[in-house]
Amino acid sequence: MDNIWKVYNTILEQSRDVSQLEKLASALNVKVAAKDLKSSDNRVTVKAIMSQWLPISRATLSMVADYTPSPLDIAEERVEALMCDHSVKFDSLHDETRALKSHFLKCSSEDSEPVIVYVSKMFAVDREIFPENQPG
Repeated sequence: MDNIWKVYNTILEQSRDVSQLEKLASALNVKVAAKDLKSSDNRVTVKAIMSQWLPISRATLSMVADYTPSPLDIAEERVEALMCDHSVKFDSLHDETRALKSHFLKCSSEDSEPVIVYVSKMFAVDREIFPENQPG
């Protein structure tokens, strides 16, 4: 984070010294067009440097890979929770469905093993609609 703040401070806080910006770009090993460094709009300069230094898609994927736990480390209880709704007990699922639990835990990439895909849809909602935020 310190390096990110240094980029922002150099661009936004300092006197827009082009030679200082060129040094920064060189230190980050990025090539930035002179017109972007001389732009009067700080956002253009920030975007030009940051998009080359830390492209958001690559940086995000890297962070996900670094911080998401390995699927091999998943607990059995978590697998069961992912496989059925909270209103349905795992033991009440069909035998074929319950049998997938072992494949889920094994997490094998072998061609002979089934492929398991978990699809989740998330959407934003206002906090006020949650039961704990309801009056009374």
